[in-house]
Amino acid sequence: MNNEQFSKSLEEKGISLSDKQLQQFSRYYSTLVEWNEKMNLTAITDKEEVYLKHFYDSLTAAFYFDFTKPLRICDVGAGAGFPSIPLKIAFPQLQVTIVDSLNKRISFLHHLAHVLELEDVQFIHDRAETFGVNPQYREQFDIVTARAVARMSVLSELCLPLVKVNGHFIALKAANVEEELTDAKKAITVLGGVLEGISTFMLPVEQSERSILLIRKEKPTPKKYPRKPGTPGKTPIQ
Repeated sequence: MNNEQFSKSLEEKGISLSDKQLQQFSRYYSTLVEWNEKMNLTAITDKEEVYLKHFYDSLTAAFYFDFTKPLRICDVGAGAGFPSIPLKIAFPQLQVTIVDSLNKRISFLHHLAHVLELEDVQFIHDRAETFGVNPQYREQFDIVTARAVARMSVLSELCLPLVKVNGHFIALKAANVEEELTDAKKAITVLGGVLEGISTFMLPVEQSERSILLIRKEKPTPKKYPRKPGTPGKTPIQ
């Protein structure tokens, strides 16, 4: 997906990018590739693949949810900034917090925000489990996003404690999401969530399947969640 296809495909979905925003994506790509030579940020470095599998893929969340309001968003385990930084570029009014357990990635994100001149962004080096019990952040976000971090049974415990009541947890997933959802059904309920919708579609050009899961927080998460670091992954809520 080249720049023109990227812009046109988004336009067809109702997302119009200005020249400034397209330049920000261009700088994002060059900064990502430059830093990727020093640390492992992504296995995908071909420009057209980055635009499709990272930038466009991140923005698919906005095809199924309205990001045009001044929302407070937390991105759990964003790595090199996906999906929240592409969303921030496309919707500048968003307030974005990224939490990641690897400090090197946080250093990259600080540099990236400076290069892209992003405002209202903060990057926190922490495990999602300890971040989720911090009263400064617990149940403080309108939206919590995660992309390809863990299975839904684990991911729900890392993300739902951060979502405010009536807010949403948005998970960006690849194929075979039904099996994950079956395993995660109890966890979502226990943590105060309810599945509001699943949108499955094909990524253009390569025609690979993607799913967006929308989970609404209908009641507060019990205080004992999230459990200690490592526990959700070893013994998911069943």
